[in-house]
Amino acid sequence: MENPGSDQRSTEPEGTLETRTERNLAHRLGTMGWALFFLWVGIALLSDLSYGVGLLGVGIITLGMQMLRVAFQMKLEGFWVVVGSLFVGGGLGELVKPGAPLLPFILLIAGLLLLLSIARGRRHKG
Repeated sequence: MENPGSDQRSTEPEGTLETRTERNLAHRLGTMGWALFFLWVGIALLSDLSYGVGLLGVGIITLGMQMLRVAFQMKLEGFWVVVGSLFVGGGLGELVKPGAPLLPFILLIAGLLLLLSIARGRRHKG
């Protein structure tokens, strides 16, 4: 007889301690990254920092979280490396002030690349 408070998924094999520990660490790192993101955006808005400085900070936080994953011997998340690099590039571009606004073009390219990756993935699986 099943315990009334037992988890329905108890029939599935439970992950190894290493897997659970890695998932817990990944969750904690993710939470820390989001906390830093919200803190940075709040500070940037209260300080009336430029978009360039704000974007640069978000990019540094994003890339820093990926560096922490590598330091803890966890899998690097390529998507977030690209996103962080785009934020850093957009921030530097805004600070340098080229003739044309750089950020909209970076965002357009990022969106197109994501759509292309989805289309390419469907073709390979279909």
